[in-house]
Amino acid sequence: MQARQLVQERLILSYLLPNVSQRPVMLNPVSATSRTMMIGVSSKKLTPLELSVLARWTIKPRLMGVPGVANVSVWGHRERQLQVLIDPERLRAHGITQEQIIKTTGDSLWVSPLTFLNASFPGTGGWIDTPNQRLGVQHILPISTPEDLARVPVDGAKVRLGDVATVVEGHPLLIGDAFHNAGAGLMMVIEKFPGTNTLEVTRGIDAALDALRPGLPGVDVDSRIFRAATFIEMAFDNLTTALLLGGLLVVIVLGAFLASWRTAVISLIAIPMSLLAAALVLYVRGATLNTMVLAGFVIAVGAIVDDAIVAVDQVVRELRRRRQEGSKDSTSGIIRDALLDVGRPV
Repeated sequence: MQARQLVQERLILSYLLPNVSQRPVMLNPVSATSRTMMIGVSSKKLTPLELSVLARWTIKPRLMGVPGVANVSVWGHRERQLQVLIDPERLRAHGITQEQIIKTTGDSLWVSPLTFLNASFPGTGGWIDTPNQRLGVQHILPISTPEDLARVPVDGAKVRLGDVATVVEGHPLLIGDAFHNAGAGLMMVIEKFPGTNTLEVTRGIDAALDALRPGLPGVDVDSRIFRAATFIEMAFDNLTTALLLGGLLVVIVLGAFLASWRTAVISLIAIPMSLLAAALVLYVRGATLNTMVLAGFVIAVGAIVDDAIVAVDQVVRELRRRRQEGSKDSTSGIIRDALLDVGRPV
């Protein structure tokens, strides 16, 4: 936490960086098992660029607000850009250099009546004072579409950008992409904070998606691609089945070989009680049900069933043998010796 605080204090100075650079950010802490869900997003009505804008400004902020969610990564995201595709032949015909095009494009997107005034910031227009409040004025840039940028006059020339270049709306070159429903789409990867309950976080994500769907017409949101909660639920069901089968086998084996219903009942009670004791310890320590805990329980079931059969069998045989020999040792002492004989090789 101290290291994160030091980094956060340095990030405060990020406003000193040039406007063309992206602001550095610090992600929330995640662990190797933090991946909770992967959501596929696609649409037959929206372009991949429009879908990226929707995911960035609508879907992702809502998912980040779910308790327990640490980070939402968007694979296949396309950042909207106005791209000026220069035609060398037309540049040569009009006697215009590439530097003029670059300067014209940059000035047209950043120029503002307040940009170069002291104590002002690009995109702000000061404020208006009223008797009871102060209203901020935001300067809206006049260029927002490729057509607007194409009409800008080239600096130092009598032609427009559209006369010497093709202005389009596009995105930077992709270094990776995502596909969904046999077409271009987005993949949203959701990670949770370490120590949070996977099932509770998943239920919160499902509720958020259900609330978003009415406002996303024509957008297919598929949350079944990967769900850690599904694995946990299946593992829990398998664990329950293993317990039932283990108990049944214990009853059959002990009943067949020892012919004693008491020993079968003792072993049958020992199996769930052992797991309940482990669950109680985890509850007191504040642990949650996750993949590692379930794996430990699955391994424990095998060990407990084995001990329930072997240990009880050894105790019963030792008690019978001592009685036949006329031993005067106490029952507790005989049980202790029998259990030590079983556990000593281990």
